[in-house]
Amino acid sequence: MIVTLLGILLVLPAQSSDEKKATLDYLAKLQTPKAAFKADLKSEGPTLRATSSALRAIKYFGGEVSGKEKIAAFLLSCRDAESGGFADSPGGKPDGIVTAVALMALVEVGQPTDKTAPASIDFMVRHAKAFEQIRMTAAGMEAVSGRSDRNAEWIALLAKEQNDDGTFGKGNAMTRETGGKVACLLRLGGKVKDADRIVRALDAGQRADGGFGVEKSELETSYRVVRTYHMLGRRPARADALRAFIASCRNPDGGYGVAPGQPSSVSGTYFAGIILHWLASKS
Repeated sequence: MIVTLLGILLVLPAQSSDEKKATLDYLAKLQTPKAAFKADLKSEGPTLRATSSALRAIKYFGGEVSGKEKIAAFLLSCRDAESGGFADSPGGKPDGIVTAVALMALVEVGQPTDKTAPASIDFMVRHAKAFEQIRMTAAGMEAVSGRSDRNAEWIALLAKEQNDDGTFGKGNAMTRETGGKVACLLRLGGKVKDADRIVRALDAGQRADGGFGVEKSELETSYRVVRTYHMLGRRPARADALRAFIASCRNPDGGYGVAPGQPSSVSGTYFAGIILHWLASKS
């Protein structure tokens, strides 16, 4: 079996040992002969983004991945040497967000990035126009301890969008926008003036079922929000309710959908794993 259980250091209290094993078994089925991973059981081939999600999901559920050298080779085969960017599959069109994911995945498998990172950072920065591109550029740079001359510009841009209480967005979108933008601000080297007010606003945005979302709870928005809690050294006031919501996204195959009733996917399983990890963290 490709994925094996490690020790008790990464035990996630929301899952029994049998449930963790089933989740790791599900993730193992997504690994292809190339050692890279596909997005779900129905997908035909591996992608860079799915591989990155799988690597981290396995870690957070207490497993270990084999074939890291082959995975690194797959990741590097997605790189466009001329631009420094990465595509989601070999021969594809390079993309800034995918490039950020690639840097994180390379670090995850222990692949040195000192030679590839500078060109990749330059590629990401040049293509970072909208917020999602800036957000992921910040994440990619953080993974390789990199910075950009545009950090200060982006921090100022985010500051202009901030509400008086430090949150972002309005109405139902407030928790999602705050989760994404506060974390991005901190990753870029910015600061928040009143973490307590931000945390209170996020607590107020937690939905009745324990999750976070714009129209309804789902794991992708919950992931963004809990990242901000974690970076501020806090937890949701109703952390147990969030754990219960995550459990409701679990399927009989051991994987997690991005929302209750949705089919299992590597992304849903990653979101579940990292949120549970943060909730169990002391910081």
